[in-house]
Amino acid sequence: MVERKKYCVNGEWRESKTDKWMPVTDSSTGELLAEVPCCTVDEVESAIAAAEAAFPAWSQMSISKRTQMMFKWRDILVNHLDELTLLCSKELGKSLSEARGDVLKAIEPTELSCATPFISQGSASLQVTSGFDTATYRVPLGVVAGIVPFNFPAMIPWGWMVPLAIATGNTVVLKAASLTPLTSMRILELFYTEGGFPKGVVNLVTCSRNEAEIFLTDPRVKAVTFVGTTGVGKHIYSVASANGKRVQAQCEAKNHALVLEDCDLESATNAIINSTYGCAGMRCMALPVVVVQESIADKFVALLKEKAMALKVGCAYDPETVLGPVVSAAHKEKVCKWIQKGIDEGAQLILDGRDVKVPGYENVYFVGPTIFDHVKPGMTIGDREIFGPVTLIKRVKTFEEGLALMNANPFANGSVVFTQSGYYARQFELLTDGGMVGINVGIPVPSAYFPFSGNKESFYGDQHVLGLDGVRFYTRAKTVTKHWYDENSHKKAMDTWEGTVERI
Repeated sequence: MVERKKYCVNGEWRESKTDKWMPVTDSSTGELLAEVPCCTVDEVESAIAAAEAAFPAWSQMSISKRTQMMFKWRDILVNHLDELTLLCSKELGKSLSEARGDVLKAIEPTELSCATPFISQGSASLQVTSGFDTATYRVPLGVVAGIVPFNFPAMIPWGWMVPLAIATGNTVVLKAASLTPLTSMRILELFYTEGGFPKGVVNLVTCSRNEAEIFLTDPRVKAVTFVGTTGVGKHIYSVASANGKRVQAQCEAKNHALVLEDCDLESATNAIINSTYGCAGMRCMALPVVVVQESIADKFVALLKEKAMALKVGCAYDPETVLGPVVSAAHKEKVCKWIQKGIDEGAQLILDGRDVKVPGYENVYFVGPTIFDHVKPGMTIGDREIFGPVTLIKRVKTFEEGLALMNANPFANGSVVFTQSGYYARQFELLTDGGMVGINVGIPVPSAYFPFSGNKESFYGDQHVLGLDGVRFYTRAKTVTKHWYDENSHKKAMDTWEGTVERI
């Protein structure tokens, strides 16, 4: 019998009373791994209540003690790296190398959170006016809701969301992705059994968008951090912010690379192959569009096709696999519809991955590398996020034409240029709309010490995840002005500003 998973409230795994269960499959075989509950509204509310109840004690614990716990937690994740890598690979379809990176990208922000005593410091000045001192502190918000996508089961909930949130004194309710919740659930088990964290600091539910709507309106929730589609992100931002909540909404992307004629073509192509087909294209920092200078376009397309055809497509947890499956049958159907859309729109199909076959794994969720050339302005495949291993080639004559074409896209998560010219590299860095910029770097994802800084319709909010932005998002400013009376204070005249304005 297939295991029916529980949800976690106050450190306890509870049976759901739902009558709706959601399947979790091995993306390489189609095997049913488990079923997770579509938690009821009451169950989601119980998770919020547990987080609220845990907040006072956790937020008032010393920063030093919380930091010690984060140091210990980092080591626990490292000790379970291989186990979590395999679980992530199975439920999502990432190759082992990609899945390992997913877990490592959860560990990296955990290491950042160990610096909380430093990065969460406020500021202070003595004698701001005569006898008055002022200090600003960063204090936690309260309950934070994290709404998680399917494509990074470790990194996003346990890297982007949990570490900085709890290290700064908040408590968390995670809505794990119903397609890929197992890695996150296993990490939460370790959080309590080996990490020894107080009950209720992190809680986890699986549910539909309907039940999750309570996060946007419940006054006990002070902030919402989300990763997913732009339509949902806009809704979350508008509703949650209207209810007085902080919001981070990391949304879709259509990242472009500009390949100039002076680039190191072999190295550039290798980087594009890696960034385009890594995670089967199911990441917001994939590089699905290549804007290539006409003078080298034919040579580039031939080289790209050659390298793409050489990629080993196979079972995600086969160590030789480079390109694993997409997450589900429904997602494969969606990607294949986009490929047909490209054909219908008149783009030139150079390599078709729809019929790729993997011996022993037939009829599962594989889509091979797919390449379209001569993608023109107005073709939706060149403008909308496909979220699959599909590369679109747009040809331009000049740097200026390429930059203008890239900046015309409504999304601006990342942008990349491949060139050996310092002048063009600087112009690109200066003028691109992309929030994360690569100069001869195919995946310009910054380390956790810097913000993941998407722009335009790729992000809604004021403070991005990670870096000092992340600290500011999870904390609010408290400014304290102090004055001490001496024995003659009562004899001094007090004006309406009570001495906080120094008279000229």
